[in-house]
Amino acid sequence: MDKTQLTGLTTIVVLGASGDLAKKKTYPALFGLYRNGFLPEGTRIIGYARSNLTIQEFHNRLLDFAKLPSDPIKEQFKEFLKLCTYVSGQYDKDEDYKRLNNAVEEVEMGFENGNKNRVFYMALPPSVFIPVAHGVKNNLYSKKGLNRLIVEKPFGMDLESSRELGKALAPLWREEEVCLPLVPEKGITFRIDHYLGKEMVKNLLIIRFANIFFGAIWNRQNIANVQITFKEKIGTEGRGGYFDEFGIIRDVMQNHLLQILSIVAMERPISLGSEDVRDEKVRVLRCIPPVELKDVVLGQYTKSEDGTKPGYLDDKTVPPGSNCPTFAAATLWINNERWEGVPFILKCGKALNEQKTEIRVQFQHVPGNVFKDAPRNELVIRVQPGEAVYMKMVNKLPGLSMDTVISELDLTYHRRFSDLKIPDAYEALILDVLKGDHSNFVRDDELDAAWKIFTPILHKIDNEKINPVPYAYGSRGPAEIDGFVASYGFKRAQQQYNWPG
Repeated sequence: MDKTQLTGLTTIVVLGASGDLAKKKTYPALFGLYRNGFLPEGTRIIGYARSNLTIQEFHNRLLDFAKLPSDPIKEQFKEFLKLCTYVSGQYDKDEDYKRLNNAVEEVEMGFENGNKNRVFYMALPPSVFIPVAHGVKNNLYSKKGLNRLIVEKPFGMDLESSRELGKALAPLWREEEVCLPLVPEKGITFRIDHYLGKEMVKNLLIIRFANIFFGAIWNRQNIANVQITFKEKIGTEGRGGYFDEFGIIRDVMQNHLLQILSIVAMERPISLGSEDVRDEKVRVLRCIPPVELKDVVLGQYTKSEDGTKPGYLDDKTVPPGSNCPTFAAATLWINNERWEGVPFILKCGKALNEQKTEIRVQFQHVPGNVFKDAPRNELVIRVQPGEAVYMKMVNKLPGLSMDTVISELDLTYHRRFSDLKIPDAYEALILDVLKGDHSNFVRDDELDAAWKIFTPILHKIDNEKINPVPYAYGSRGPAEIDGFVASYGFKRAQQQYNWPG
């Protein structure tokens, strides 16, 4: 049996259990694992937060946010709630953690044999990471089983604060590269970036390294540019105070989009072992120099053109006159043999015209092409929504002419795999924690390399108070964005094309 996999009694403590993340993501993911039989036998879940709630009030909150499409699933959820209890307390008081420990021990009393494992999930703002890690280690650390700590992003504000957070957690909770069978496991930290749990991001490894035709063309000789795009239709919607501390680069680009880039650009790992995969991700990140201001466009949304949607500065939780960007585009360069000279354009923004995350690989023009107006081929990987992989190709328009038309080789998941459910990213990652699989979590040196890329530009934006370009709520973003991507060699097809997925 794998010594890193949690078996027997496992108590999952959700810290911040009354917050949005826990209600919308953590508990639904735990329910998904429960429904499919993936939680260890004997699992119990204890929520902990400052809100003074009875267990029934807490259960009602979870029910309000649960998406339960049928009566049988509703009954399953009610059975799941029997595993879930709740304790209220502060995040900086040992006496409250001792009460929480009493609740955990009460659960464990019914199981005399085997390990008594504990998983601590911090669904919390970063301001309380360190006091909570101390409180948990000092008062709840299990000496009769395995301990695991799950930390949500953001992991600091820049390189320095990220390192300070790492130093503060290291004496308490460390990240082991390998859990050796005969060595007692210490507390292990799992840093979650939930994009690494998304189906299409996990599929990138297989697309790249299990298909010979992609391996042959995945280089600067054949690829002209790569765009990785994240769009949200909603604005800050009353959460502007929290968002304003970080901005769109810290919130999305430095973590989610850079994680995708590292998998798109990494070299083939020697195995699918977690450390081999993460070694290659770190190696490619170290080839990326810090982003320069000339390679960046910043935007901030204003009210919609019809006046029905408020601008960012209209949000009462946003500091007056804030120059926090809600949109950013940045071009990164990878200085290695495979990618020298190929621009990787990352784009992300709120209050845009659609909701989507996608990877768009645009190939070079066909040398000596006799069809002069034929557009470039593109490989598009739609991460969400509507997971898909499709290749834009040039085809003859049916008829007597030799006119060309853009068509596609299309793998749309809801059609091809209509009988299969794609699991939520949090389900996949929590299951990895239970298995002790680090593959889809962020390692210390990987985090360090990522912050080195973005810290100089973030400091420049913050210190020089660079004003973002305004764009209307519900638009495609700043008007400058088309010219920006074109300046890095992206060629937009002149022929009309709409993906039918």
